Amino acid sequence: MQPDLEIVAVRHDESFKVWSHGYPYRTVRWHFHPEYEIHLIVATTGKMFVGDHIGSFVPGNLVLMGPNLPHNWVSDVPEGESVAQRNLVVQFGQEFVSNCLESFPEWRQVEALLADARRGLSFGLQTSAQIKPLFLELLAARGLRRLVLFMSMLEILINAPDRDTLASPAYQADPTRFAATRINHVLAYIGKNLANELRESELAQLAGQSVSAFSRYFRRHTGLSFVQYVNRMRINLACQLLTDGELSVTDICFKAGFNNLSNFNRQFLAMKGMAPSTFRRYQQLNDASRDASEQAAAHGRGIDNAPAIVLAPGLPRSGVAYPVT
Repeated sequence: MQPDLEIVAVRHDESFKVWSHGYPYRTVRWHFHPEYEIHLIVATTGKMFVGDHIGSFVPGNLVLMGPNLPHNWVSDVPEGESVAQRNLVVQFGQEFVSNCLESFPEWRQVEALLADARRGLSFGLQTSAQIKPLFLELLAARGLRRLVLFMSMLEILINAPDRDTLASPAYQADPTRFAATRINHVLAYIGKNLANELRESELAQLAGQSVSAFSRYFRRHTGLSFVQYVNRMRINLACQLLTDGELSVTDICFKAGFNNLSNFNRQFLAMKGMAPSTFRRYQQLNDASRDASEQAAAHGRGIDNAPAIVLAPGLPRSGVAYPVT
């Protein structure tokens, strides 16, 4: 069975996503995503599937997975019953990894760990016990504390003596093949046609389903209704266009696929907490501060490169000064 694509939405003011969910839940299915994931089971037992690996899990099961590695955890919970919190999850993208590698020489210690994670890494209960309190605090942490906790978790995983690789050496995750699944066709179509009118009935036909079945199917895979998902994607596109600064807000409204300005303003305010024009002003302020910083740096370099001025030896303080070369 082909895995489904999970859409991982990391907040614009955060570097990675931290969350938890219960069981049953919409992401409990055979799926993949381009982000790395640290996955800790805190309740239930059952079967886990990572790549071509199948194994059992108990509370304390801790796994680090690389990009596009299909996975799923199926709990032994009687039908009709539910669990409020089954697992804790951290997800972080390749861009974040690349930025850390570029900025911090110490990050090279993490490279081998993340390379092995492409086949999935399972850690023992000793390491899991060290990770769990950090994970629980991370759920509610804000600001720099999030980074401290996340880096502490990675340090523990790097030094863990109780780790095993899950998928076989021959297993190769193939996201291009996975992308051929029905939901991924639908998401790709939406992404390419945001500026055009998008009808749920037409997407249902593309997926080969009735509108009601498609509506349930879409929400199960994305966590959003069709309209909510399309509006979110359109607002993201509008933010990119507003940052460019060349088009008017009205032009951006229509280029992002909204058919009237009042609805665009209302949706933008609901998702971003400000009007589009305010968002643009803040971006311009941010750009202006960058330009001012670059000018100050250039001015500083000019001063630094100027010849130093000292008094010639033996002259009084009011004497002639000569540049030192």
